[in-house]
Amino acid sequence: MPTATPSTPSSSNVGRGPVPLGSGTAVVGLQWGDEGKGKVIDLLAGSFHAVVRYNGGANAGHSVVINGKRHALHLIPSGAFHPGVRAVIGNGVVLDPDVLFTELDRLADAGVHSLDLLVSDRAHVVLPWHKAEDAAREAGLASGSSGSIGTTRRGIGPAYADKAHRAGAIRVGDLLRPASLREKLARISVGKERVLDALDPSGGVRGSLPSVASLADDLLRTGERLKPFVTDTTYALHDMLARGHGILFEGANATLLDVDHGTFPFVTSSNCSVLGIPAGTGVPGVHLKRVIGVMKAYCTRVGGGPFPTEQDNEAGNRIRERGREYGTTTGRPRRCGWLDLVALRYAVMLNGVTGIALMLLDVLSGFDEIRLCTAYRVGGRMIDRFLPDAETLAEVEPIYEAVTGWKDEIGGCRSRDELPPAARAYVEMIEQATGVPVEIVSVGPDREQTVLG
Repeated sequence: MPTATPSTPSSSNVGRGPVPLGSGTAVVGLQWGDEGKGKVIDLLAGSFHAVVRYNGGANAGHSVVINGKRHALHLIPSGAFHPGVRAVIGNGVVLDPDVLFTELDRLADAGVHSLDLLVSDRAHVVLPWHKAEDAAREAGLASGSSGSIGTTRRGIGPAYADKAHRAGAIRVGDLLRPASLREKLARISVGKERVLDALDPSGGVRGSLPSVASLADDLLRTGERLKPFVTDTTYALHDMLARGHGILFEGANATLLDVDHGTFPFVTSSNCSVLGIPAGTGVPGVHLKRVIGVMKAYCTRVGGGPFPTEQDNEAGNRIRERGREYGTTTGRPRRCGWLDLVALRYAVMLNGVTGIALMLLDVLSGFDEIRLCTAYRVGGRMIDRFLPDAETLAEVEPIYEAVTGWKDEIGGCRSRDELPPAARAYVEMIEQATGVPVEIVSVGPDREQTVLG
């Protein structure tokens, strides 16, 4: 663990009261991802016994900035920089061992030498053929009329598909059983070869994969390195709750990318709203007492799919450059646009949000006018409900309300009273539109650049 933690706002003062012990708090994204969840989790984590990832895989990237240095995490929970806080990877995560080990090594370089990590024996493993299948399917979709989904090609969707198929899946616990692992890989590989040959008849994709024997050897070495961390995390989390400990649940991706409740089919492959917590950890929703919804002061999206408030113009480019809107995982430029209050209200409702963390408010400094989408027009009528279906949402016309912007840079503000009047008014509009208090306002990437309450 790090020998020293830089000064940070007191976590006990974040929100509307003390953290309830023996219960859970969730941090979940309210838009299409990249909202800044890593910073919020880092701010809160010191008040909890454990931080838990419950969904997704290495397709998600959370950034934490400490003393001006950016640390990117893809699998290990973002509370890793707090001494004494357990990091838990739940059963709902699909685990890429190579990424996990790379992160462990990088954390060690950053001073985190003895991470208290638990990995579920039921988490599914991302294998080389998952990545090959992901890439081949995306390439096939890209050549068609509808276009690709826009995945990260990290094998996440195929790994979750194998989880549903059951017989073709490998779980972390399997890596600790050499004989049965080799048998399973030999059996599964036959079907995988057929799938990859059908997706890529040239054989190029399959030809790049390791042999079954080599893959088994690699995975068994992986199992040996993982063995000290592997456990039944469901029982571990319930034991923590029984002892009165607080648990922070870290959502990956975001609500509008939820496989059931997002803009299908342009979504991720897991339940990334709070609805994924019970299935992804084994902790029932009754233990979840507080939900912090994280949102940007504007909207972004990566990859394909409808985006009603997208600004493919000077305003969008300005937001992208000021906000450094390039993917943590892929480096892809993000699509940028104005804040969509219709979508935001939907996400708040779906997650049962009790408080909002408003991120990147500083990016909007300098705009003479800022626009917010307050309703949609579709088929000649005005509606105020979000449409979580890609084809239907693509047909809506956003209805905007324009508000006055502010010129002052706000990175040095540490209270609401220090924000320019127009910035305060913007925060209040979000509170009025959602009916939920804004508890955290981020005015810069560093821990210290935070307005609480």
